[in-house]
Formats: sequence, structure tokens, C-alpha cells
Amino acid sequence: MDLVVKTREIPGKKAKTLRKEGLVPAELYGHGLPNMHLAVPAKDFAKVFKAAGKSTIVTLAIDKEKRPALIYDVVRDAITNDVAHVDFYQVRMDEKITAKVPLEFVGVAPAIKSAQAVINKSMNEIEVEALPNDLPRSITVDLSVLDAIDKSIYVHDLKLPKGVKVLVEGETAIATATPPAPEEEVAAPVVDVADVKVESEEKAAARAAEKAEKGDKPGATPAAPAAKPGK
Repeated sequence: MDLVVKTREIPGKKAKTLRKEGLVPAELYGHGLPNMHLAVPAKDFAKVFKAAGKSTIVTLAIDKEKRPALIYDVVRDAITNDVAHVDFYQVRMDEKITAKVPLEFVGVAPAIKSAQAVINKSMNEIEVEALPNDLPRSITVDLSVLDAIDKSIYVHDLKLPKGVKVLVEGETAIATATPPAPEEEVAAPVVDVADVKVESEEKAAARAAEKAEKGDKPGATPAAPAAKPGK
């Protein structure tokens, strides 16, 4: 996988100017090698990074020279999330290197349906050692073996490609089927009887005041209707 880049002078153009031209400032370094200051086309880098990630060798085409490297670090703008800077690490194809490889979770854990389990993933990538050409793009973790609560998948359960050595303790758990969280009991609302009594008294007082405004006296008996005159 090739990525055409060009060298840049330091101090040279400022990073802001490079980005306006669609370029991203970058550094290339490696064991026993002097640093190189590079400029990478932003669109080309985005395509290569999506395909290669940080565990696949990328061939940097610098002028007429080609150098194998890993995308070691990517810094993004906190506001736009655009790539602001890239670090490449040059490798020797005959020398083993360490790198962090993403874990790809596949399958569905039966414990989710049978016991309402929650799958707790304790890591999303794992450090390995291998020759550059043997580095996998990702390592698969099959969740379909999690068929009971408290069952786990450990590092020693991983199926590794030939030539790849994991640098993490074998008994380290990668994913575990854990019990569902207990449901919280909703407490019944507490009503203060004193408040109800006060509210009732206030309503009674309001009704009495309303009657007084209409001329009625509290507790008075209505007057009898006047007798009709005789014929």
C-alpha cells in the first residue's frame, strides 16, 4: 500500500499554511535513523489510514525512494476532528517489531438471550510482536462461546496468525458475560398528612370567604319562600 509524500523544510511553511493546501505535517523516524519532516496529502492519507490502520505496513514514496513504515500516531484537531499531524515509524522488513493490533469482535453470545447477560469487553486492541509483513490487520474474537454467566474469553484463547506472538499475559480476560444490573426499586411517594390537612383547611376557608362575599352567612338556614296571596 503506497502513500506518496514529500519532504518539507523546517521552519519552512507553517502547519496552518500546509493544511490550507490540503497537506498534513508529518514526521518519519525509526531506530538509528534521522527524523524526516514530511507533508502528506490529507485525502490520500485518509484512504490509506482507513485501509491500513496502525498495524499494516505502508510504503512511503518519498521522491524516488520508498520506505516501509507503520502509521504510529495520528493527532486530530479537537474541534474539527481533521487530522492535524501524523507520525510514521520506519521499519526493517527482517526485524521483528511490536505493535498494537485491533480486536474484531464477531458472533453473538448465547448468554445474552438465555441469561440476559451483559458482555463486558476489557480491551479493544492487543500488543503483539512479529515481522512487519506478518502483522495482522486485526485479530478476531468470537463471542459465540460465551454461553453462560461469568464465562470469559482469555488471551490464550485467541487464534493467532503464523509468526505473531502476543505480549499480554495469557490469563488476561478479553470479554466476559456478566450478570445483568439489578433493577432499582422505585420507592412509593411519601405524603405528609399534615400538609393534606392544611390544604383542606385552606380550601374550607376559601369557600367560606366566597359565601360571605355573596351575602350568605356560614351555617345560616335559607329563608322560606313568601306565601302566595289568596284569590
